[in-house]
This record gives sequence, C-alpha cells and structure tokens, in this order.
Amino acid sequence: MQSPSPAIEEIRRARPLLGTLVEIRAAAPGPSARLHAAIDAAFAAIALVQRLMSYHEPGSELSRLNRAAASQSQQVSVHTYTVLAAALRLARLSDGAFDPCIGAALEAWGYLPANAPVRGSGTFRDVELLEECTVRFRRPVRLDLGGIAKGYAVDLAVQTLAVRCVEEILVNAGGDLRASGARTHRVCVRHPLVPLAAGRELELTGAALATSAAYFSRRRLAGQEVSALLDPRSGEPYLNEASVSVRAPDCMSADALTKVVLFAPESVAQHALAACDAQALILQPDAAPGVARIARAAAAVVPPGACRAPRAARAARRLQVQ
Repeated sequence: MQSPSPAIEEIRRARPLLGTLVEIRAAAPGPSARLHAAIDAAFAAIALVQRLMSYHEPGSELSRLNRAAASQSQQVSVHTYTVLAAALRLARLSDGAFDPCIGAALEAWGYLPANAPVRGSGTFRDVELLEECTVRFRRPVRLDLGGIAKGYAVDLAVQTLAVRCVEEILVNAGGDLRASGARTHRVCVRHPLVPLAAGRELELTGAALATSAAYFSRRRLAGQEVSALLDPRSGEPYLNEASVSVRAPDCMSADALTKVVLFAPESVAQHALAACDAQALILQPDAAPGVARIARAAAAVVPPGACRAPRAARAARRLQVQ
C-alpha cells in the first residue's frame, strides 16, 4: 500500500531588511521546522546582500569601492561582482539611462549619507571589471547599487529556497518581488495618486515584478522639487505622477529596467526590454482599478499624459494588457 503524500505546509514571515519590510511566503511538503530553516536561510541571503552593497554601511564592499577603487583595484565578493556586471550591462543597453554612478547627486539631495566630495563626474564607463572579481575605477565615481541590488537580493532568496526543495515561493521586498512555482499570485500595484490604495491588480506566475514611482520620495529641497529617481544623463529628478512596473524573468533585471523605462528614449527602452525578455506597464494617475495579466508580448507605447519630466514623457510605454 502506497504511503499518503505529506501535507503541504505554508509559512509567511517578514523582516525589516534593505530599508523596507521583506516578506517571504513559502510552501513545501514536510515538517514546518524544515521550511522555517529554509526561510531563515533566505533571510540570511538577503542580509548578506545588504552587508555587501549598502551605501549606508561604511564597512560594506560598496563603500570600500567608493573610497579606494579609483586609486587601487579592489577585490569583491562574487555577489557584488555579479550585480556590478548586470548594472553595467543594463547601463550599456540603455545608453546610460540606467547608471549606477549617481550616488553623488543623491547625496546632495539628502537621499544618501554624505561622503567626501567626488572630484569629476564619472559614469558607468569609468567602472572596470577585471579578472578574479576585481574592480577598478578609471576616475573617482560614487557608485550606488540601490537601483538594482534589492532585486538581486530577492533573486538570491528565491534561489536559496528553491535549492532547499521549497516548491511555492513569493519574496516581496517593498514592491520588488518574485514568484517561483506553479501558483498564480495576484499582486497589487499602488495607485499613483493614492499609494496606500491598489491601483491595478496583476497576475504573476513564475516571474518577477518591480515598480518605480516618486510618490514616497518627492520633496522640496532649497526651493527645488526632487525625488530619489534621477535621470543620470540630464541630472533631473523624475517628478511624473505615473508609476512604472516591469515584469522580467528575474527581479534584478526588473528592478533596473524600471529606470530605463522612465528615462530612456523609446527605441532604446524597447531594445533593453526585449534583450531581457521583459515588459513594462505605465500606470497613469487616472487609471481605473482592475485586474491585468502581464503578457509575454512585445511592449507597446501608451501616451503618458501630463508629465513633469519631459524625457520620461517621451519614454513612457506599457506592455500589452489582457
């Protein structure tokens, strides 16, 4: 007589990490203690990314690069090197619409802790990746991985759970999330004008989703309105009321591509989305609530409406919604 299949255990836990609340939902057959141990390992993986790539921690690898990589090559972990390689690839694909070297401007606007002033105005083109996980700057830059590392942390947590035979996974780091398994998840995207309310519900299966918007970070500084979203080429903040969500196979790509959609010319953004097998959704302030399924179709253009950032207005686009 065949033994009955073990019951499926589902656990949901959350911890403050990455400057937000990270939630993990996981389900697998077997004892709950094994599932809790897998979730503990996933949180530890996220905490590792935070320790390595935090702009706020003087002892992080990122801070060491910013201090010393312009004068001497620096060896980093495979994790930091992987994120840097992905960041530079997206920077090249987007012609600099995504650029991780924006830390100096975000310091000046008060979004990042102030460091010694940077001499010059280096860009991603000044970051060299050498052999054996070694990094060198051609000239001083202020590297900030905040626009991509959170997505990598989500991916690493999903990978950590999957190798421990967790079948159904959803990791959500403040709106950067990834699902793994057969289950379809209904995910709410915040309403652009009322961010505490749901503006659109998306169905997500075995994929990642990230959203960028200025609704929580916009503020006035010395008579100028700024946000934590910065066009690296013009130096202008994103002040549009629309939000941008990107679906991709991995959360690291989705995280960075939201900035590409915000700032790149349309043809460049379309190319970057296609290269990453990704699609984007612009949610306008007047969008009606509803349910949308993110299709694996080519992205299409949608008029952006009133937009206070001209470059973002030209670049706004969405995927086909069913």
